[in-house]
Amino acid sequence: MSPQPSVAPSTPTPERAPGGRPLRFGYGTNGLTDLRLDDALALLADLGYDGVGLTLDHMHLDPLAPDLAARTRRVAHRLAELGLEVTVETGARYVLDPRRKHGPSLLDPDPEARARRVDLLTRAVRVAADLGAHAVHCFSGITPEGTDEDTAWQRLAATLAPVLDVAATACVPLAVEPEPGHLLATLADFHRLRHALGGPEPLGLTLDIGHCQCLEPLPPAACVTAAAPWLRHVQIEDMRRGVHEHLPFGDGEIDFPPVLAALSATAYQGLTVVELPRHSHAGPHHAALSLPFLRHSAPSDTSSTPQPPPSRAAVEPSATPEGRTA
Repeated sequence: MSPQPSVAPSTPTPERAPGGRPLRFGYGTNGLTDLRLDDALALLADLGYDGVGLTLDHMHLDPLAPDLAARTRRVAHRLAELGLEVTVETGARYVLDPRRKHGPSLLDPDPEARARRVDLLTRAVRVAADLGAHAVHCFSGITPEGTDEDTAWQRLAATLAPVLDVAATACVPLAVEPEPGHLLATLADFHRLRHALGGPEPLGLTLDIGHCQCLEPLPPAACVTAAAPWLRHVQIEDMRRGVHEHLPFGDGEIDFPPVLAALSATAYQGLTVVELPRHSHAGPHHAALSLPFLRHSAPSDTSSTPQPPPSRAAVEPSATPEGRTA
């Protein structure tokens, strides 16, 4: 069961349909990697976000550097000061291996390499508990060359088991994300893992709305409804069918009002976090545009009047023009 956040947002934004739940929006620090963490948190608070998806990385609360507990306490104080909720994410590209993106994974053929990923995830769970986070996000990894599918699934279940034990003790859900190209790529794959592990209570789901558009058989709004009982973390961005490329809102094919209405109708209580990791070169620009777009697209009380989202020209990037890379 997801723990209640330790800090309530200072300026809640109840974007909901009559009878629905408020939606709370965050922005991922993996889309703000050119900013110091304190500066990124202050930016999000100033823009009116309810929280942050905090990716543990060498530039943002490095999980492998000394004095992790003390640094975590300082971040917890800063989050409380700013009134930001938090979910901990573990998708840093090179935090464990400077030469292998997302390596080693939970599927690595080398048991010692798999153990390094397990150690990272258990550290993340403890950090999340100290921060009062909603959940810890993770993913399976790509099936290594020469590894058959059954072996890969067995490794995934075996390596996640000790992490789930730590999560149960800490009362922090572990939210596994279906990731295109990974062993666990779809909602059906999540259920395969859940059944293999016997449906442990700490095991939950990270649902990425763009990934639903990319490869799920159901439309994104229907994916939200189908995933609702297991939702512990939600990521959101635009995307096109069959193309795994995280896009700013309006650049893809997703119809967001039905998606956010479906999310509001669920029992989900965590953050809905904007996920634009390839747009850090213009991170403040995209953070400024994303929240008005989401609030405009979300259902609201009949007594409130949604404001139109700003045009892209209304908030100019400070330096680098928009694009995929910098």
